Parts: sequence; C-alpha cells; structure tokens
Amino acid sequence: MIDYLSLAGDLIERTSSTLRVQNIVQLSLAPVFLLAAIGAVLNVMNARLSWLTDRIEFVERRTDKGLGGREGEEMPALRQRQQYAQWAVNLVTSGALTICLVIAALFISAFIRPQIGTFVAVAWVVTMAQLVAALVLFLLETRLATASARERRRRSRAILERRGEMARIDDDLDDTAL
Repeated sequence: MIDYLSLAGDLIERTSSTLRVQNIVQLSLAPVFLLAAIGAVLNVMNARLSWLTDRIEFVERRTDKGLGGREGEEMPALRQRQQYAQWAVNLVTSGALTICLVIAALFISAFIRPQIGTFVAVAWVVTMAQLVAALVLFLLETRLATASARERRRRSRAILERRGEMARIDDDLDDTAL
C-alpha cells in the first residue's frame, strides 16, 4: 500500500525550499523567452502561409474562368512555397511543444528523485534542430517569393518537368512489376 501522507510530506519537503523553487523558475526563464520568440515567428509564418493559400485560390479561380494568363504558369512555384511554409509552421509548432516539455520537465524535476537533466538537454537540442530546419524552409520560401515573375515561371516549369520524370519512373516501375 502506498502511504499517501508520507508521499505528500516528502513532496512538501522537497519543494518547500524557496531557494530551490526560485532556482527552477530562473532555469525556466530562458525556455519561456524562447517560447515567446517562437510565438512571434509562428505568427509571421502563419501570415505568409495564409497569404499563399489565398493567392493560390485566387489564381485557381481566375484560371478556371480562363482569365489566369501567365499567373497560372506560376502555380507549381506557389504550391512549392506553400509546402515550404507549411513544413516551417509544423516544425516551429513542434519546437514550441518541445520547449513546453522542457519547461514542464524543469518543474517536475523538483518533485522527483531521478535526475532528468539528460532528457532536458536532449529536448533542448531537438527544439534547436526543429527551429533551424523551420528557418531554413522559411528562407527557401522567401527566396522563391522574391524571385522575379520570369524566374518563378521558370521554376514552375522545372517543377513540372521533375513531376513528369517521376511519373515516367512510376510508369516504368509499374511496367516492370507486371
């Protein structure tokens, strides 16, 4: 049987030290500031993703009506930008969740005997990796965004050519499987 009174007493004893709780709060400040910065970056990335989604829908509507002209030629590049932006948002969001785990682990460490410093360090490194990957994807998206219309159309043609090559490879694989 678990002695809940002794367990409660043990928890109170471990966390009753103001100095210990103060140290934990101080340790959690850096991740909290990082979380605030991630929120700001996420806001910018979501705004770009929203704009891209609206632009794609606008171009699709114009193309469906026969009014797309050269705008329609840029669709593959717009979709690639949308993919970059979506992956960046996903990675930043998962980074924010991982930072929340770090903060929670720092506070939980006050209540448990096992040392979880390794978990906190690994979670911190994972967060940094997610943020670096997200920022690289955001960089790729903004590079595509700042290209000229002619460059975006050239990029779109290259994307379509690669898709055609992939379709031919898939067809070849299907033929050899028979």
